[in-house]
Amino acid sequence: MSEIILKVKNLKVSFGKETVIENLSFKVKRGDFISIIGPNGSGKTTLLKALLGLIKYEGEIEWKKGIKINYLPQWFSKESFSVIPITVKEFFELKNTDEEKIKKAIEMVGLEYKKVLNKNPHELSAGQFQRLLIAWTFVDEPDVVLLDEPTTGIDIGGEKTIYHLLYKFWKEKGMTILMVTHELNIVYYYSTNVLCLHKRCLAFGKPEDVLNEKILTKTYGIKIKFHKHKMRR
Repeated sequence: MSEIILKVKNLKVSFGKETVIENLSFKVKRGDFISIIGPNGSGKTTLLKALLGLIKYEGEIEWKKGIKINYLPQWFSKESFSVIPITVKEFFELKNTDEEKIKKAIEMVGLEYKKVLNKNPHELSAGQFQRLLIAWTFVDEPDVVLLDEPTTGIDIGGEKTIYHLLYKFWKEKGMTILMVTHELNIVYYYSTNVLCLHKRCLAFGKPEDVLNEKILTKTYGIKIKFHKHKMRR
């Protein structure tokens, strides 16, 4: 049985008089790939921030001691690098890892190491930039990665590539992933567990148990029919 590395019990997050998350409890095991789904404003990003201790909360969040966590926020955009004089090489060196690991991570996401090394991240295409962020997030081999909508701003073909890369890193490195996403087919295909969130936990379990019309309609507040589409890993 895999060890539990995160326990969340009776979590509550409020901003002023507005309660964003209430009475949320769940556990994460080492090696889980957990997708967090729900409508806009349901508390998904707030949950990630609470797990990282970036905002105040009530209740309990207990990480296993010594766990190394990396976080890729949604706002980390290509445009933000247009005013920062930094190369890809310098960006990766912020991680304090050796050049061979950097080279391997960059090539693992399908980018040519020598071609991108001296470019500013802003010079890359949207798809290339998102691949670069995935490599940067995983290069120092964290135990856990928190991802907030990792395919924001790229086309459908690019989305599939990013999700495939995430799955590849997860499978090969044995890391634990908690990911906010809206892509239900991706959730069904890759996740070990799904958290349906709308201020509170409406369901938590395996995709085949959670992704059904009844639970999804309750989660999103509108009638949703989910059809499983065949995909290639």
